[in-house]
Amino acid sequence: MATKIRLQRHGRKDYAFYQIVIADSRAPRDGKFIERVGSYNPNTNPATINLNFERALYWLTTGAQPTDTVRNILSNEGVLLKKHLLGGVKKGAFSAEEAEKRFEAWLKNKQSATEAAKAKLNDAKAIEAKKRLEAEQETNKAKAEAVAQKRAEIAAAKAEAEAAKAAEEAAAAAPVEEEATAEAPAQESAE
Repeated sequence: MATKIRLQRHGRKDYAFYQIVIADSRAPRDGKFIERVGSYNPNTNPATINLNFERALYWLTTGAQPTDTVRNILSNEGVLLKKHLLGGVKKGAFSAEEAEKRFEAWLKNKQSATEAAKAKLNDAKAIEAKKRLEAEQETNKAKAEAVAQKRAEIAAAKAEAEAAKAAEEAAAAAPVEEEATAEAPAQESAE
């Protein structure tokens, strides 16, 4: 039986995530499988990979063939390197301790590179958030200035209207006073 290490699709439309499974090469993509060795979620940044390292290594050493995508995942997780180092130990090129040292050095280097990439992403997010905040503050300041100017115009228009109303009331009151003063001397002369 030819076994494959491949991805089995799950999820919904436009949000797929995958199980990493060992399956017969003739079985359907989402059909029967022998063993599930991990999962892969490309929707996160960076992609989330959960892998049973020992079982994946076991299936590789027993002859299971990974698909191209799974080969990249296994390479990034170090399973292919470990298989390569174990092959070197089997041939007598170096000892098991040396192979373990090399693998640990590679793993440490890989983890530091991953942490640096995550830090870079977080820094970029922080810078972007800071730029958005500054832009929002600028627009809020411009809006506040426009609102203050509009309120000043409205206050000036109200003051103008009140002054005009007061002038009308004063003008209306002034002829009444003139009539009252004009009637008063006429009444005095009549007496």
